[in-house]
Amino acid sequence: MNVVFGLIFLLIGWRFGDWRNLEKYYPTILYFIIGDLLYNLLTYNDPMWKYNKDWIFSNHTLSNLWIMITVYPVTVIIYLFHFPKKKINQIFYILFWVILYVLWELVNIHVFGLIDHYNGWNIWWSFLFDIIIFVMLLIHHKRPLLAWGLSIIIIIFFLKLFDVNVHELN
Repeated sequence: MNVVFGLIFLLIGWRFGDWRNLEKYYPTILYFIIGDLLYNLLTYNDPMWKYNKDWIFSNHTLSNLWIMITVYPVTVIIYLFHFPKKKINQIFYILFWVILYVLWELVNIHVFGLIDHYNGWNIWWSFLFDIIIFVMLLIHHKRPLLAWGLSIIIIIFFLKLFDVNVHELN
């Protein structure tokens, strides 16, 4: 199903994304992908969530790479291109994307069995984390260095909160 989700996102992105100005969004796309790569590296021995194998991808890593190259670029291009100007609309817009991602995760967990949570992670943590992601994508788009600084603080917070032992990484 991750293949199908990725292809659906690509089609939606083709229709609603601002591909003519890809270079404007490219740094934030890389930021999103690098953040997920860091998650996978730092929590390799103690993941918070993992993709299960499906009919094409035999493990979490391959599924996650597919999501990184399909879903993340489309998300960034659509999200930033259509970001509203009015503050109140911005809040609802961010919440729309957060709810979309949470619903996508719930479907993947309960309908398709493609995601499992570990080490105390649950859908409420995903909800909070998705809020952080969408706020950070906007910050990165406007002020990349601030976003990287805040990201380091957020990473350290979550590593400490969930007692991830990075000293045991191979």
